[in-house]
Amino acid sequence: LTASFLHLVQYSDTLKKMDPDHLVALATEVIPNHSCLVFCPTKKNCENVAEMICRFLSKQYLKHREKEKHEVIKNLKNISSGNLCPILKRTIPFGVAYHHSGLTSDERKLLEEAYSTGVLCLFTCTSTLAAGVNLPARRVILRAPYVAKEFLKRNQYKQMIGRAGRAGIDSIGESILILQEKDKQQVLELISRPLENCYSHLVQEFTKGIQTLFLSLIGLKIATNLDDIYHFMCGTFFGVQQKILLQEKSLWDITIESLRYLTEKGLLQKDTIDKPKEEIQYSFHITKLGRASFKGTIDLAYCNILYRDLKKGLEGLVLESLLHLIYLTTPYDMASCCDPDWMIYFRQFSQLSPAEQNVAALLGVSENFIGKKASGQPIKKKVDKDIVNRLYLSFVLYTLLKETNIWSVSEKFNMPRGYIQSLLTGAASFSSCVLHFCEELEEFWVYRALLVELTKKLTYCVKAELIPLMEVTGVLEGRAKQLYNAGYKSLTHLANANPEVLIRTIDHLSRHQAKQMVSSAKMLLHEKAEALQEEVEELLRLPSDFPSIAASSEKA
Repeated sequence: LTASFLHLVQYSDTLKKMDPDHLVALATEVIPNHSCLVFCPTKKNCENVAEMICRFLSKQYLKHREKEKHEVIKNLKNISSGNLCPILKRTIPFGVAYHHSGLTSDERKLLEEAYSTGVLCLFTCTSTLAAGVNLPARRVILRAPYVAKEFLKRNQYKQMIGRAGRAGIDSIGESILILQEKDKQQVLELISRPLENCYSHLVQEFTKGIQTLFLSLIGLKIATNLDDIYHFMCGTFFGVQQKILLQEKSLWDITIESLRYLTEKGLLQKDTIDKPKEEIQYSFHITKLGRASFKGTIDLAYCNILYRDLKKGLEGLVLESLLHLIYLTTPYDMASCCDPDWMIYFRQFSQLSPAEQNVAALLGVSENFIGKKASGQPIKKKVDKDIVNRLYLSFVLYTLLKETNIWSVSEKFNMPRGYIQSLLTGAASFSSCVLHFCEELEEFWVYRALLVELTKKLTYCVKAELIPLMEVTGVLEGRAKQLYNAGYKSLTHLANANPEVLIRTIDHLSRHQAKQMVSSAKMLLHEKAEALQEEVEELLRLPSDFPSIAASSEKA
């Protein structure tokens, strides 16, 4: 350590109370010249610890790579339309930041780059950083042997401390685990016992595992009869484990049971192959509903619910606003673990237009029900929790599409902006899946054009006029706004632009970027023209039964 940072932390009564684990002293032994990770049990704890550490750091830390830290703050504002988290605003000047799923992907990427280059020297983070990002440190501190309320598993512990002293990057590494007396025995077992056994994911969730696998095998015609499907299963990791561990159910029984489930759900149909002098064999083919689920990659736990919701939607689809369509493309799995803020729910509900209230009424959710939940009154009438939660998330997405600002929506619904971004990404993905699902079922033809446009809106989440520009390679929201304001309002305008004029017109645009944008716009126009040409040729390709019509079409 340089002389300016080499000092002993004097633990006053205030500091002892604020920092009983001596995190400040442990961190200042290595930062800012080396990096440090402090793992915390919860997201809120990450933010609190980052602020607490900065409160007691010497002002000398503010001068370390000061200009570069100022640049990080500036870049964070640029990617967030001028918004900046007040906690990061206070901690980054000290070289400290928090890192958890509450950040947007752009924020995480920028902070990770700053940490990798040494501009930031300390991250307070959750366990998700341990498994997903290559960010080593000289010292790793675990504030508690817990992830949320769950005690650490051996493999989680190894992942976290494995960040310390990465080979080829640092010569040494240290890990420190802080614990209370009550956890001492469990921790001793944690550090001495072997790693947990690794089990096939097919064991955990049959609908996402074995049954989805079987639907894919039959849909792709890799294996269609019972013997071939069983033979395939014998070669999987699950099949090998099943034989070694001698579970209650044999692999054959599980194969039969899963195929029966798919058949009963109407996703597969069983055919009998009657062979002379041999036993009767069974083969399977995929049904229309099964092919729709397979092509749309719909979670089999939800395919029947999706079909029911789309069918019900045909009876009274409300198109005066996007709310009804957004509800149909809100991911089921995110709704199942949602915990609405009932006061916010009621406030948003009371602001709905008559058409939007009609959507809620069709779904069976009333303002009276939400009002009672908000005021804590008992509710006698049973309402489907998943529908209520899904409608709440639909409100979040609907507001986001109208405002196109994650920060304002985050504040309005009191949700982490990272969660809202994940919800938006999940909805865009699920909307595309539902589109492919509907393409396989003729009865849902009406949804196809609607979902193409909605998927674009959810993917780009910008004002409608910017969507065509967002399709161009290298163009994000900020750049799309610059181009639109400069008069490049369509792909045609951009494809015919002079790169040299673009450089002079658009701020901070390099020659390479300008050429890439013009080239990408030309390619997109060419693809659209080819698609239209194919459509024209398809319309002109008439059956031989109508030679006179075909001849007149060709003459035309």
